[in-house]
Formats: sequence, C-alpha cells, structure tokens
Amino acid sequence: MEFEINEEQQVLRDTIRSFAEEKIRPHVREWDEAAVFPFEIFKELGEMGVMGIIIPEAYGGAGMSYVDYVIVVEEISRVDPSIGIAVAAHNSLCCNHILQMGTQEQKKKYLPALASGKAIGAWALTEPGSGSDAAGLQSFAEKKDGGWLLNGSKTFCTHATVAETAVVMLLTDRKDPHHGVTAFILERGTPGFRPGKKEDKLGLRASDTGELIFEECFVTDEQRLGEENHGFIDALKILDGGRISIAALSLGGAQGAYETALEYSKERKAFGKLISKFQAIQWNLADMATRIEAARLLTYQAAWRKDRGLPVTKQSAMAKLYASEVSVWAAERAVQVLGGYGFIKDFPAEKFYRDVKLNTIGEGTSEVQRIVIARQVLKEFS
Repeated sequence: MEFEINEEQQVLRDTIRSFAEEKIRPHVREWDEAAVFPFEIFKELGEMGVMGIIIPEAYGGAGMSYVDYVIVVEEISRVDPSIGIAVAAHNSLCCNHILQMGTQEQKKKYLPALASGKAIGAWALTEPGSGSDAAGLQSFAEKKDGGWLLNGSKTFCTHATVAETAVVMLLTDRKDPHHGVTAFILERGTPGFRPGKKEDKLGLRASDTGELIFEECFVTDEQRLGEENHGFIDALKILDGGRISIAALSLGGAQGAYETALEYSKERKAFGKLISKFQAIQWNLADMATRIEAARLLTYQAAWRKDRGLPVTKQSAMAKLYASEVSVWAAERAVQVLGGYGFIKDFPAEKFYRDVKLNTIGEGTSEVQRIVIARQVLKEFS
C-alpha cells in the first residue's frame, strides 16, 4: 500500500499552504469578528482551480482527484476552517450534485461559472424541523403548468445569502417522504426564491450560513435535477463524498490547533524552563499528533477509495466521525496547553475551539455517523 502523496500532490499542498499563509491568515480575526464572507478570496481560489477542483476540464474545472481535493481543504482549514468549509460545501455538495445527477445541458450551463469562482454554490437539505431526520421534509414542490411550484424553507444552508446557484431538495410525494423527494437547481433572482435570516454563529463566522425561502416560486421542469422522486437517494450519495470533505475540514482544524499548541509550548516558560520540557505537555502533544495522524489515514483512505470508484459509505462515515471528534478534542487540548492565553482572541486556539465543533454536527451528526457505520458493519456480516 502507498501511504505517501506523489510529487504533484506535494506541489499542490505547498501551493495551497503558501496561499493560506499569505492571503488568508492575515485576515482571519478580522473576518471572524465581522462575520464577513470574503468574496475576493474565492475569486482568487477560482483562478487557481480550487473552486472546481473535482469538476472535469470539459466543464471548466481542474479535473483533479478526491485526494487532491482533501489536500486543499485540509491545508486551507489548517489556517481558517471558515474558508475550508466554504470550499467544501461549494465543491462536494453543490457542484458535485450537478456533476453527478445533472443533464449535459445543466452541466454546461452551471458548472463553468461555479468552477471559476464567479458563482458561489449552495446545497440545501436541512429544514427547521428536519435535521438528522433528513427524510422529514416539509418544503413541497407540486406540478403546475409544465413546471413546479415551490413553497417552504431551508435552514443552516452554507452560502444561503451569497450563492448564485442553489441545489435544493423538496418533497414531491407526501405519501412517501423517503422516496418522494426531488432536487432542483435554483438561480438567484428567481421570483419567489430568496435568502432569509443570516445566522449569527459560534464559529466558522466568515462562512455564510442562513435560510432559503420559497414562496409560490415557479420553475420549469428544466430546473429539476435528477429523476423525479429520486432526490433523497441522490442526496445520500452526494453526502458520502461530502463527509470526506468534512473529515478533511476536521483534519485541517485539528492540525492548526495542534501546531498552535506546539509552537506555544516551545516559547512559553514556567518554573524556569520551557513548558515543552514538562511531561504533561509532552504527553498532550504526543496524543494530539497520534490521533491526528490516525484521522489523516482514515480520511485519505476514504478519498483514495472514492477516486477508484469503490464503495465509500462506511469509510466516509468512519473518517467523518473520527476526524470530527479528534478535531474537537485536539482544539480543547490546545486551549488547555495555552492556559489563559488559550481563552483570548490574541491567539488562534480559541477560534479553532469554536470552529471545529460544527464538524461533529454538519453533514450528519456523530450519532448519525454511528448509525451509518453500524448498518454497514451489520450488512457485511449478515
């Protein structure tokens, strides 16, 4: 088995790390406190191919692998998980859903602008009364005059107020909510479709999160994405890849928190010597490094399997579950290593601590991941 990235991937890692250090790090605190979405960064990332990294070149993308994609999300999230989650939601959810389920006309119409970063993509499944129970949708689309009339709302949608293009899942058969869901592509400015409240969040504050509202919104059947009443099944397939990206996001946040603690331990003195000389600090660092490396192996294994067309439902859930919980644990340990300085905004530890908690919630909570893993394990031994 090959555990090392190749030369081209190392160049990619170095390039993204340099970009994150030079263009993102100087503004992290500013964007976090203002809760502002930095459009200019995403334009630059689009020019670098990052906003369409897994989109084929035929549709304006970079045509790179899922392992490449994980490298990008990890390196960006190591500096600012807010930017990492924005790149992840845009690529693995919105763009990928159109790529995997769209018609040739839909791909040609939407993917080039999304891949270039000129358009930001959103993907909306969750509703106010439908989170972990993803099949409990209430927003409804009914056939009317050769198209569809949409009513309802979505919540906790990444890029709700900034997206030009949104993929949304709505109920189209009230009698069968598990199989009666259909996906649609909506464009900003469509009558009856608008963003709602922008959320004021604990962490990931530079990432835009909010509501999407449909009020007598009419779309033609050309806006339907995938087969009618097949949207929930399609969404689960998209989430298999999305969970790998959340694992990469978690990995980057954990690495960033760990490096913050490591650097501080080599500068801070107590009782006349550097705190890195104390066994208690060394053991914290050793445990952080070990768990992060284990999370990295799970995450890259899942990405490697996806690149080869192998089943990834179990592997992506395992990677997402473990990496997300490691990120929360590592960020808490980083705050502890920094002590009082870990509790103030002058040091990045407190921001990592706030940012990484979403990893155990978004795209399926840790509890949901355990359900998915258990089902896969039981199926294997049935």
